[in-house]
Amino acid sequence: MAPKQVKSFPSVPLKDELDIVIPTIRSLDFLEVWRPFFEPYHLIIVQDGDPTKVIKVPDGFDYDLYNRNDINRILGPKASCISFKDGGCRCFGFLVSKKKYIYTVDDDCFVAKDPNGKDINTVEQHLLNLKTPSTPFFFNTLYDPYREGADFVRGYPFSLREGVPTAVSHGLWLNIPDYDAPTQLVKPLERNTRYVDAVMTIPKGAFYPMCAMNLAFDRELIGPAMYFGLMGDGQPISRYDDMLAGWCSKLICDHLNLGVKTGLPYLWHSKASNPFVNLRKEYKGLFWQEEIIPFFQTLTLPKECDTAAKCYVELAKLIKEKLNHIDPYIFRLADAMITWIDAWEDFNPPAEAVPAVANAKKDAVPPKKSK
Repeated sequence: MAPKQVKSFPSVPLKDELDIVIPTIRSLDFLEVWRPFFEPYHLIIVQDGDPTKVIKVPDGFDYDLYNRNDINRILGPKASCISFKDGGCRCFGFLVSKKKYIYTVDDDCFVAKDPNGKDINTVEQHLLNLKTPSTPFFFNTLYDPYREGADFVRGYPFSLREGVPTAVSHGLWLNIPDYDAPTQLVKPLERNTRYVDAVMTIPKGAFYPMCAMNLAFDRELIGPAMYFGLMGDGQPISRYDDMLAGWCSKLICDHLNLGVKTGLPYLWHSKASNPFVNLRKEYKGLFWQEEIIPFFQTLTLPKECDTAAKCYVELAKLIKEKLNHIDPYIFRLADAMITWIDAWEDFNPPAEAVPAVANAKKDAVPPKKSK
């Protein structure tokens, strides 16, 4: 009998500290191309749509799979805050994870190659971004000074060179750009072929359009703010789930002196969604964002809000108070934001409350589907 083959992986950083969260409506054959990089980690798969549909996962992966029936059973009435028929359902995976870091990726994304033809390990680069500080208070013209081969340039204040903890790492995409429907319609053949070898901190006070298809974050620092809203089925808007989470998390990062990085790593986005379908989903948001973004840009949270969860509760109250004239939906969204925090605290209680809550949750998580 031949000796048993022992699997060898490329370097596996923080194997026990990161979960990979994937929302999907289809079988996950795409994982085969990610196997060298994803197989060492635990996957949380959130099945959207019909819960009776069988989702197939390639052999060899360690994962939990949750469908809508699982979400309803685990959260009870609080399941109302988890979007249905929308990629925002992924935040359920953020909720039930027990790891420090989350990497979330879409199922139409594949491994990209760098300019030298080498496969890009997105997990490794995201963790490098998260484990090194950010510099939100003063822009470094060589971008991330903590990358190999870079440093702070002449004139950068020494008092700011320690940086701040990084809470969010926002990766980018080759091939299909993340465009809104109007831009898709006027540029149907446009592809992103530019690989920019850079990571930069988004300055304090600046907001950005956060895309969830290649995103990592420190769950302990900013997890409560990574709620992807109430979108999709039964709601007047969709495709703004990650935008909402981006606005909220950036505001809270700025308030708590945490950093957000964007740039590397790249992945390959393979499939352009239908721009006409997207327009139906987005059209209200295209108008609403012109008022909502200035609201975030001028907002100041009180100093008493010293955790991400406290900030998020305060933000939900302000959204309900200041933006409800836009549409009655804003009331539902704000209420769902509060429900999200209630659910988050059920799964992530203060240290002194852990034993009691943990006992109550023993049956909350479904058995592992496969390994």
